[in-house]
Amino acid sequence: MRLYSKRQLIVISAGVFAVALLLGAGLGFLRFPQAAQAAVSAGTTATATERTSPSIALSVNPGTQAVQVQNDVQGAYTLDEQENIAVYERFNEAVVNITTEVVAVNWYLEPVPQEGGSGSGSIIDTRGYVLTNNHVVKDAYKVYVNLADGTRYPGKVRGVDAENDLAVVEFAPPKGQTLKTIPFGDSGRLKVGQKVLAIGNPFALERTLTRGIVSGLGRPVKSGTNTVIQNMIQTDASINPGNSGGPLLNSRGEMIGINTMIYSPSGGSVGIGFAVPVNTAKRVVSDLIQYGMVKRGWIDVTPVQLFPELVDYMKANRYSTGTDRGLLLSAVKAGGNADRAGLKGGSDAVRYGRSVLYLGGDILVKVDGADTPTLADFYAALEDNKPGDRVEVEYMRGKNLVKATVTLSDRAQVLKEE
Repeated sequence: MRLYSKRQLIVISAGVFAVALLLGAGLGFLRFPQAAQAAVSAGTTATATERTSPSIALSVNPGTQAVQVQNDVQGAYTLDEQENIAVYERFNEAVVNITTEVVAVNWYLEPVPQEGGSGSGSIIDTRGYVLTNNHVVKDAYKVYVNLADGTRYPGKVRGVDAENDLAVVEFAPPKGQTLKTIPFGDSGRLKVGQKVLAIGNPFALERTLTRGIVSGLGRPVKSGTNTVIQNMIQTDASINPGNSGGPLLNSRGEMIGINTMIYSPSGGSVGIGFAVPVNTAKRVVSDLIQYGMVKRGWIDVTPVQLFPELVDYMKANRYSTGTDRGLLLSAVKAGGNADRAGLKGGSDAVRYGRSVLYLGGDILVKVDGADTPTLADFYAALEDNKPGDRVEVEYMRGKNLVKATVTLSDRAQVLKEE
């Protein structure tokens, strides 16, 4: 056995104690790395227990509308979580629940008010304008706007755009109350894989937040009115009944889409949802507020979509089509914009079912750079054009492809005259 002097024992004991302190400190950092680092950086000796209830403050950069979280505990939330929390806390109060009443008919054929549907909407203007889906307020006898504080206000439908399933609802907020609004973003800059957040009222569970990514862009989707909405955003963010009309947001809290529909065999979310791009909404909202409808351009023709039986009949009777796909101009309005541009309608009447068609006219194949094999494509090609706009059209006259420029008329006025 080796003997140690008192001096040596003191030195050894001090060394063992120092090693123990270092090991204990190291284990503390390994076990509570975030709390320990926060305490060191702050120059304090706060314990991990004292850090479990951090306070969060929001700050907004007015130049970019970017929302940032200032957290007094570094690392208490991940950067992704901080973004989610910040967006929700700043903008959830700008999302409203929309409820409706509709009129039904009882056994005695008397009109009876009853509860209608429920959806979501985004406050886009402090005057009380709410952007939502057309199908949320369709056929509504009464509309109610329910705010985050629990108050309910009667609303009225200011305008609807059935082709894009959009509507603007108006309500009167109390004097002195400043409504929170959601800013518009730019859906033209979206990328597949980009994070998105949805706020809505699924199954009447108010102001629910879900998150996901942009799963696809430019999706043409047929709506309940059998019109095709172009350039829809596909997302895997959970969207359920009641989310319709609510905002799809980017990580800065800007609206980049209006949640509209889901694909689901079961009726619940299976990760395939669709939103109308906000750039479409930005284009039509001013018209909805000012006119109650969207001013769209029109070509003064009566188009008939080619189908196999019609093509076979035309070929058998020596009508030269030049194509099997396009829109037969059954009629061209005399003196209308198409007539002035040189397009010709049909002259030979034939009956198909209950309809009478006129053969021998031009076949429209392209409008404003978009192919028009179907009527839905024809409407879609004109969807973003206003009365007075000039568009190029291409059509087959016999076997010759002809181009012309047409100055668009007002579709609403044409339909009213008809």
